[in-house]
Amino acid sequence: MSNSKFGISFNPMLCFFISCVPLIFLSESFTQRTLQLCEGVLKLLSIWFCEKFSKFLVSRFQKSRIPLSFVQIPMTLVLKKMALCSTRVENVEENERISLLDLPELTLECIFERLSPAGLCSMAGVCSSLRERCTSDHLWEIHLKQKWGKVIGDTAYQEWQCQVASRNGPSLSGQDKKKGLFESLLSSRPFSWITPKLEKSCKVRTTLPVDSIMAWYLSLESGNFWFPAQVYNRENGHIGFMLSCYDALLCYNSETDNFHARYSSHGRRTLEENIGWDRLRAPPVNTPPFVLHVSDCLPDLIPGDYIEIQWRRNKEFPYGWWYGHVDHLEPCDGNETLCRCHYSDTVVLKFNQYSSESRWRRTLINRKDHREEGNEVDGFYGGIRKLYKEEEIARWKHFWPAQVLEQ
Repeated sequence: MSNSKFGISFNPMLCFFISCVPLIFLSESFTQRTLQLCEGVLKLLSIWFCEKFSKFLVSRFQKSRIPLSFVQIPMTLVLKKMALCSTRVENVEENERISLLDLPELTLECIFERLSPAGLCSMAGVCSSLRERCTSDHLWEIHLKQKWGKVIGDTAYQEWQCQVASRNGPSLSGQDKKKGLFESLLSSRPFSWITPKLEKSCKVRTTLPVDSIMAWYLSLESGNFWFPAQVYNRENGHIGFMLSCYDALLCYNSETDNFHARYSSHGRRTLEENIGWDRLRAPPVNTPPFVLHVSDCLPDLIPGDYIEIQWRRNKEFPYGWWYGHVDHLEPCDGNETLCRCHYSDTVVLKFNQYSSESRWRRTLINRKDHREEGNEVDGFYGGIRKLYKEEEIARWKHFWPAQVLEQ
C-alpha cells in the first residue's frame, strides 16, 4: 500500500514490527522488577512470532491486504500460543544439553590423552563408561613412558608380572568385600594426592585387572612395588664406587620425589635413601648381577671406544658396571694412520678416573677368548658392553669425579 501524497510505500510486515517495538521496550523497562516473568514472556514471544505468527501473516498477506490495525490480535489466541510455546521452550532446552560422552570418539581420545594421572583417576570416578575409558592401557602407557621409561625396563616388567601371578587374589571389583589392589594403592599415604578425587568413584562397580598398566603405574607411584634398576655411584658417591653402576631394588617416595635402594653384597642388604632420578637407569642388558655378561662387541673394539665392563672385588660380590675406554697398546704412538691395535688379540682398557699409579688404571683382556679375568687383589673383570649412544657416554661423564681417585 502506498501513499501518493508523501511518496512512501508501506510494507505490512514492517508496520507490524514497528507496532511491536513499544511493547518490547516497555517489557524491557520492567525486567529489574519482574525478571522471571519477563524472561519467560520474551522467550515465548520470540519463538511464537518467529515460528508461528510470521507464517500466519504471510498467508494472510497473500490473500488480502491488511490495514495497520491488524496488530490488535485477540488476547485469547495469544494466551493459547504462549501456553503451547512454554512447553516447547522447555523441550528445546533439554534437548540442547550435551554430555561428554556425546562428543566424537577422536575428540574424547584427545581430551583423555591430555589428562594427568590424577585427572584420569578423577574422571574414572564419574561413571562406569568413563572409568572403562580412563583405565585403558594405551592411556596409561603414555604416562608410564613419560615418567618411568628411563628407569624401568623389561626386567622390572617381568618382576611385576611375577608378583601379579603370585598374588592370585580376587578381582578388583566393587562387589568384593575386601579391598583390592586398586583401592589399596589409592588409599596409601604416598599416593594421597589422588585419593580425595576418587572418594566418589568407589560407588561405581567395575573391574580393574591387577595386571593392567594403570595398576602397575599406581603401584610404582605409591611405593608398593620394589622394582629392579641400576644406580650410578652407589652409597651416596662412596669413593669405592665412583663411575660405577650397580643393580638394586628401588622404591619410589612420592612425597620427596626420590628413591630408596637395596643393594646385595656379602649376603646382606645395604640400604641407601634419597636417590635422585638422575642417578637411575633401566638395566641396558638382561644380565643378572651375579652372571657373567656374554660380550658380543670384542671383535669391533678399537682405541677410543667407550665401554662398560663388569667388575667385582671377589666372587661373593655381585658385578657392577664400570666406565672406561679402549686405549692403544704400549708400542703404538696413537697415530691413526699407523695404528694396528685393532688387529691385536690383546685389548687395553683404561680407567682415567684413577691415578696413573693405581692398579685399576689399566687392564688387558683377550679379544678372542675373554672370560672372567682377575684375582682377589685386583678384583675380577667380566663382560664388556660397547657404548654407541652419545647419551649414555654423556651420562657417565656427568658423574666424573672432581679429582683423580688415589686408589
